[in-house]
Amino acid sequence: MPVMEMRGCPQSRMYKNVGFKKIDNLMLLAGSANPALAGRIADYLGVALGKVGVGRFADGEVNVHIEENVRGKDCFVVQPTCRPVNESLVELLLLLDALRRASAGKITAVIPYFGYARADRKTAPRVPIAAKLVANLIVAAGAGRVITLELHAGQIQGFFDIPLDHLFATKVFLSYLTEKKLDDVVVVSPDVGGAERARAFAKRIESSVAFIDKRRPAPNKASVYNVVGDVKGRTAVIIDDIIDTAGTLGEVARALKRWGSSRVYALVSHGVFSDDSVANIENSPLEEVVVTDSIPLAPHVKKCRKIRILSIASLLGEAIIRNHSGESISAMFV
Repeated sequence: MPVMEMRGCPQSRMYKNVGFKKIDNLMLLAGSANPALAGRIADYLGVALGKVGVGRFADGEVNVHIEENVRGKDCFVVQPTCRPVNESLVELLLLLDALRRASAGKITAVIPYFGYARADRKTAPRVPIAAKLVANLIVAAGAGRVITLELHAGQIQGFFDIPLDHLFATKVFLSYLTEKKLDDVVVVSPDVGGAERARAFAKRIESSVAFIDKRRPAPNKASVYNVVGDVKGRTAVIIDDIIDTAGTLGEVARALKRWGSSRVYALVSHGVFSDDSVANIENSPLEEVVVTDSIPLAPHVKKCRKIRILSIASLLGEAIIRNHSGESISAMFV
């Protein structure tokens, strides 16, 4: 399925009071994790991607080489830390280090999907807080700023000792819902932890909110116990940040149908799609699962008739322009 750009939103008028500007001294570079998204961002900005060589030594070590002058440039590196997670992370770190050692003027890590974000606290004795460790690595490697999308938990922003711009997929999803013209919508959070995200989205579409009471006996497994809120006869729109195995999402959709929802949709920022995720979606009552292109999807995922992909290239491109020119990021979401 092709990626759908936000219709009716020309790049020069996508956000309020923004004009498309000629960009001087900006360099956009990308690792190998999501080159298609990086290309779409470059198209939005009207710049060419910087020349970067990425390879592997014989023993598997990552080898990167920035193949043009970056001295004094405002450099933005696009690299989600998605599958293969550790390879993508090391690649990002090496690119940042290479830019720092090449005397780049400013270095910003553009991380559409921040891996290890689900390990944001100690959930048991003697376990690491991986999100904090990864944040430390990114700062140590040379990033002076981070731009990222829909962190699993807002407090991860505080793990970075540098400025971080936390973007939201709200604009993308609002455009989609406007196009769909769904009736009598109730926004559903699949767990209590996502309540703030659901409330914020519901406020934008002037809808009510429902929550799922669930327990997670093991990673990637969940049991739904109750639905809190009025969903009977209404179109339920589940909003979440990550879809992994889709097991929880399928259970939530079935619970909503049992409690009387007429239709069930899902809007999810990051499509990880591990294991039997596609089968779980196909076998669920979900009518459509909408994800962004923050993570490149495997061919078998793209073929799923229930999965739709929206691009965040314009969103990230606008954030890059505003960072480069010293304009407000928060104004994008007014």
